[in-house]
Amino acid sequence: MARLFAAALSGALFGAGLLVSGMVDTAKVQGFLDVFGRWDPTLAFVMGGAIVPMVFAWRMAERRKTALLGTPIPPKPAQKLDRNLILGSLLFGAGWGLVGLCPGPALAAAFLNGISGVVFLVAMLAAMVATPALRRALT
Repeated sequence: MARLFAAALSGALFGAGLLVSGMVDTAKVQGFLDVFGRWDPTLAFVMGGAIVPMVFAWRMAERRKTALLGTPIPPKPAQKLDRNLILGSLLFGAGWGLVGLCPGPALAAAFLNGISGVVFLVAMLAAMVATPALRRALT
């Protein structure tokens, strides 16, 4: 029960942060990526507001074996650049730049941006489901 409460609280906090920062507004995200046009630096402050506290959280997590709710903390993933990471990053960045949404804001946009938000969410989920089969077919 504590894990469900913590997950709900975390999700609510994340969603509130997306709304307050305006990250569900696709024009704001695309404005950040338009460095040679009408650049909007807002997203840089949002990223800084996320990265700075996480640096401290990662340092604390390195010294612990279990999370606050008692579940084991998984080991750090390998930090290597491989084909999957580079290709995934390129696809993520291209989709983010074209549409102005990534997975978190896409969930909020499905409820706030009308049919276009729902269409994007469905397309994103379909791509996530198709990715493992596509990866197997290409390797």
